[in-house]
Amino acid sequence: MTKDIQIAILAGGLATRLGKLTKKEPKSLLRIDGKPFIEYQVERIYKQGITNIIICAGHLGEQIEKYMGNGKKYGMNIRYSHEESPLGTAGALKKAGNLLDNEFITMYGDSYLFLDFRSMFDYFLEQDKLAMMTVYRNNGHREKSNTSISGDMVTGYSKNGRNDDMVYIDYGAHVLRKEVLELIPENRYFSLEELFPMLISKKQLLAFEARSRYYEVGSIKGIESFSNYIRGKNDSV
Repeated sequence: MTKDIQIAILAGGLATRLGKLTKKEPKSLLRIDGKPFIEYQVERIYKQGITNIIICAGHLGEQIEKYMGNGKKYGMNIRYSHEESPLGTAGALKKAGNLLDNEFITMYGDSYLFLDFRSMFDYFLEQDKLAMMTVYRNNGHREKSNTSISGDMVTGYSKNGRNDDMVYIDYGAHVLRKEVLELIPENRYFSLEELFPMLISKKQLLAFEARSRYYEVGSIKGIESFSNYIRGKNDSV
């Protein structure tokens, strides 16, 4: 049996693409078919027997903590790390360092993923690398592909997807060893997009391929697609 798994949900973004929808409430609390998005996330996590959750909160994050509480109603232990000013996805993990295990999974707060977290985590523990990115062979279909892999390693990453050999996309979940936090500067904005090339240059970023599509609520189109999925109106996975 694998060791206890901890998942850090990155829920600190400003959600500027959603305009007035997130002016007064954070993206994680957007209601999809009557239920806040983050509840769909934690319910899927709980079904895999994972109960140790850290929420890295930022914009209006106190609303998330007020709604979710300590996680007891979900059968979970939920703790929070709050940003006083935006720190970016990697900076948020740095700030939450005292709450994080030696190895942990991180996922974006606007992503709904079809992953076997335990298999993914166990695979990572078998390797001697600092980090692992889940990737999906996107071929530029849903959004611009931004990642290239060779064998079991990520060999290229560009947020803008500039290279022709990039047929994969960052699927939205990663496994990190806590020592990776040493690469992240203190008290300033720093994103995972900046961290990934550093890990690639050190040959320390593994690839784990996801086979099913993902859903996201970071855009109006994404919200509509996920809502249709929940209502059974489109292809599931």
